[in-house]
Amino acid sequence: MTITETGDRQSFTSKQVSAIFVSLLLTMLMASLDQTIVSTAMPTIVGELHGIEHQAWMITAYLLAVTIGMPVYGRLGDLIGRKNLFVAAIAIFLIGSVLCALAANMTQLIFFRGLQGLGGGGLMILSQAIIADVVPARDRGRYMGVFGAVFGLSSVGGPLLGGFFTDHLDWRWCFWVNLPLGLIALVVAIVSLKLPKGEQSKPRLDYVGTVLMAVAVTCLILVTSWGGKDYAWSSPVILWLSVAFVVSAALFVFVETKVAEPIVPLKLFKDSVFTLSTVASVIVGFAMLGAAAFLPTFLQMVTGENATNSGLLMLPMMGGLLVTSIVSGQLISKTGRYKVYPIAGSIVAFAGMLLLATMTATTPVWQSGAYMFVLGAGIGLMMQVLVLVVQNAVPAKDVGTATSTNNFFREIGASIGTAVFGSIFVARLTDGLRDMPPELAAGGPAQVDANAITPQLVQSLPDDLREFFVNAYANALTPTFLYLAPLFLAALVVCLFIKERPLATETGQQQPAHV
Repeated sequence: MTITETGDRQSFTSKQVSAIFVSLLLTMLMASLDQTIVSTAMPTIVGELHGIEHQAWMITAYLLAVTIGMPVYGRLGDLIGRKNLFVAAIAIFLIGSVLCALAANMTQLIFFRGLQGLGGGGLMILSQAIIADVVPARDRGRYMGVFGAVFGLSSVGGPLLGGFFTDHLDWRWCFWVNLPLGLIALVVAIVSLKLPKGEQSKPRLDYVGTVLMAVAVTCLILVTSWGGKDYAWSSPVILWLSVAFVVSAALFVFVETKVAEPIVPLKLFKDSVFTLSTVASVIVGFAMLGAAAFLPTFLQMVTGENATNSGLLMLPMMGGLLVTSIVSGQLISKTGRYKVYPIAGSIVAFAGMLLLATMTATTPVWQSGAYMFVLGAGIGLMMQVLVLVVQNAVPAKDVGTATSTNNFFREIGASIGTAVFGSIFVARLTDGLRDMPPELAAGGPAQVDANAITPQLVQSLPDDLREFFVNAYANALTPTFLYLAPLFLAALVVCLFIKERPLATETGQQQPAHV
């Protein structure tokens, strides 16, 4: 049962809930796919549009827009209602997709990717918040579990689709594919969604806080994206961006304590369940994305597979995530108990990281796949369950804000995790390549530029030389998993302190204040 836009209570039939859920799934799929779909198409795109020096911005522009948009959509949804915002987010995303497909140069494509991301941030947040308007927390686990599975599958499906379109059609299909999915979601949303309008028809928006948040997030993502790659960590660019991040973040916190309608209400953090669940989500984002970002590199170097096929080798990790995410969601809906799953997930993910840290250049592919399955299974027990815990911990009027805040900090954790993981990996690899055999060093008969190593190049070398590079990558990457493993022990400690509260049995139910 929920409250319609006229203020009357309305019960949704199972058929209506199914239609709405399909619309939400399609939008979640589109938004999450577009975070990764251009990765395998990137070389073709930058070559055709003559923009190789700007290729990193293809992903960064989308990530920035998504991350900045999340809290804005979450708070506005609570204040003015989610239906019109959801429809607008779908429209913005589709317009951005069409413009990306029609882009004539790299500058246009980067700008349109940012526009697409502004819609994508709304799709991911509002999908999770709308299901809270339609389905009670007691029954919501099974739906949140499927959301988690879709998010996990898109991490592999994006690169695979991007590679398929690039090889067999055209890279522009990476964006055209959103049109049929988006139009179906748009029609269902317009026809089926009858949601609360929210508390305010003319909300007092937190413009200053939004700008400060945008500046802080931009600086942080640029530092984590550029540091150690495009610029040295000690370079003036990175140092000034770091200073700007600290200053803008401090000012943001100050402003949020003064304005009437903060974009991220700090009062939420007074609730221990919300705070601990959000901290656990940051850890999951940090460790999961840090590992997932570099596993394909390891697989390509060791197996000699191309980028698209290395994505297929990641399927076991996403399979583990899919299975446990769906099963845990079903069990939560059946029993009403949820605390055991993030605790178990922390232990399983910790074991998965330890197993990955044992991989060597000679580890069989099936064995690596089994290790990745274990890690994925652990993450599947945590990721969407923590969102459900957060939603259940706050009053119904703050569900959107709480959901967006949780996702916002998880994205921040993912950005930092990818940067930290990458820095450790690159540092270890650089050390390993210092022992390059004389015949590969500059001036040797088979000299190789250490900065231009590709899987194809490695596989073309004689066996003994190929073994050097394969071992260098394996020795650089796998110990890094050992450094990430303790994060899941930290998550375990955090999850042990989360208080389990009864799941709400009605939508729109005002939860009592918790301390």
